[in-house]
Parts: sequence; structure tokens; C-alpha cells
Amino acid sequence: MIKIRLKQIIAAKGMTQAELAEKTSIRPSTISALCTGAAISLKFSQLEVICKVLKCDVSDIITVLK
Repeated sequence: MIKIRLKQIIAAKGMTQAELAEKTSIRPSTISALCTGAAISLKFSQLEVICKVLKCDVSDIITVLK
């Protein structure tokens, strides 16, 4: 199973979901879905901009649970 850790990273960076949405130009509902685990897909372009804004790697956001 794949787990998205975006909510934890946003909190660790002292940022809100709304701030991330504004800085990435990604819809707030998409950020919310990623944070709650409701998202069923993620565009690579969105992942790239999220990583740039949060100054992190893809592996920090996406983990694979065994």
C-alpha cells in the first residue's frame, strides 16, 4: 500500500494546507484529498511543485507500506 505523508510534512514545515495550495497553484481540494488519503491519483507535475515548495524529496512524501 502507498501512503502519502503530506499532512505530516506540511505540519513539520509550519505551513497550512491553504498556504501550500496558494504557493503551488494546486486547488485546495486536491491538497486536502492528498492530506486525508482520499486522493486516488497524483500528477507528477503536482508532486514536483509540492517538493519544490516544501524543499523535500518525493520519498519524503510517498512511502510504500509492506
